[in-house]
Amino acid sequence: MRSSLLMASGTMVSRATGLIRQVLQAAALGTGLLATTYNQANVVPASLYFLIIGGALNAVLVPQLVRARVEHPDGGLAFEQRLVTLVLCVLGTGTALAVWAAPQIVGLYQSDTPDNHTAFALTVTFARFLLPQIFFYGVIGILGQVLNARDRFGAVMWTPVLNNLVLIAVFGVYLGLMTVPDRVQDITPGQVTWLGAGTTLALAVQALSLIPFARAAGFRFRPRFDWRGTGLRKSLGAARWTLLFVLANVTATTVVTRYASAADQALPRDGVGFTAYSNAQTIWMLPQAIVTVSLVTALLPRMSRAVAERRLDDVRGDLSRALRASGVAIVPAAFFFLAFGPQLAQLLFAHGTADAASVRPLGHMLQALGLGLIPFSAQYLLLRGFYAFEDTRTPFWMAVWISAANIALATGCHLLLPARWSVTGMAAAYALSYGIGLFLTARRLRRRLEGRLDGKRLCRTYGKLTVCAVAAGALGWTVARGCSNAVASALWSPALELAAGGATMGLLFLLLARALRIGELRALPGLR
Repeated sequence: MRSSLLMASGTMVSRATGLIRQVLQAAALGTGLLATTYNQANVVPASLYFLIIGGALNAVLVPQLVRARVEHPDGGLAFEQRLVTLVLCVLGTGTALAVWAAPQIVGLYQSDTPDNHTAFALTVTFARFLLPQIFFYGVIGILGQVLNARDRFGAVMWTPVLNNLVLIAVFGVYLGLMTVPDRVQDITPGQVTWLGAGTTLALAVQALSLIPFARAAGFRFRPRFDWRGTGLRKSLGAARWTLLFVLANVTATTVVTRYASAADQALPRDGVGFTAYSNAQTIWMLPQAIVTVSLVTALLPRMSRAVAERRLDDVRGDLSRALRASGVAIVPAAFFFLAFGPQLAQLLFAHGTADAASVRPLGHMLQALGLGLIPFSAQYLLLRGFYAFEDTRTPFWMAVWISAANIALATGCHLLLPARWSVTGMAAAYALSYGIGLFLTARRLRRRLEGRLDGKRLCRTYGKLTVCAVAAGALGWTVARGCSNAVASALWSPALELAAGGATMGLLFLLLARALRIGELRALPGLR
């Protein structure tokens, strides 16, 4: 719990500064086609990094590193050095190839048609500046896993603050010193260079800041190319299925991004496409990033040790506690997005080149995603049970089912709904696909844990939490509606609605949770 609270606090500061950066970015670029050219180019390096090797680093290699530290006479140092050398070589080669193939990569996400050629060319230009981030994502990933294997969790969660501070400065200068365009045709080469180079610099600062923490934890890097016969084959074999897992997710993301880009091209200034979808997902994932990821990062080494010692009851208990503790925050957050999505979108993003009308679709996407936060977070936790067993094949098949459902539902939205509502439908499809994934994942993990997953206790806790959140959300929404005409200001009206409705919802949820004796409430800081 101490490790989780340290990471949660770092994540909260990181996400808070990230939210400021996101608000400034929306003010600078809006939520339409111009913003999509930058955002798509910025998504590409992260997607390619995870496709190349990132998925393996994030889930598979922690058990391998923990085992090496226990079993190797040198505490696993040589194994770590070989692994870091291999990862940096792969990422360096992959980054160079990606920069060279930037037009072909961007072509996966949007069409280079005569009507869209200007936007396509701008996205390629941004991509050439941003694709070197692949290498820095890799440095962050591998050093983060080295630190996690040593039970050092804080640095990984706190260093993103540096990234956000640099980006806040980049967008602040952009807004303060440059003429801010709102169309693709109006942005200048100097502005493109400033945004592209500044964004990559921000990630480089984050990556390099981890080096002193790794040294303080006892890691000393020395390039080692003697990879044969050293156990790396097992790591790479385990990573194979995780890379396929990432491929399944990236395939679904690419399809949805292409559909969302088509909506942007149809309505370039209405905020109905990829940028709105991306911003909505970022806000929607905040509770999961602060609560669930922090719990998982601390628990995975512990569960890996329990599996190695065949203590299945401890694994089951850790998963159950993590699910119940995270649910105390995740369930009310899901209903909060459902109740207050439009007000939240207007308060955060209706500034600069974006107005209340252009961010309204973003609010509807937040509502559509809302309840999907519950299965999304729970499924994320349950997958770590398989990774503790060093089973990467099962998560791959779960990803295939989720991605197939997401693609099928998103295709239906793209074909059947008008451009104004198609991406909102895709947001709902994303949420529904994770509901399917949670059901399948829970069934498979229950078998792996010898037929038991503490299901009755979990259902009882989540049932109580849902009752509390529904009642609290309904009253909060009613209060917010009553405040909607209290002030005429486009800024203060959503702020008042959120303050009054959110406070009402939060207070009633806590009162009902105490009345129903939800013991997990004590897991929240300050509520012991």
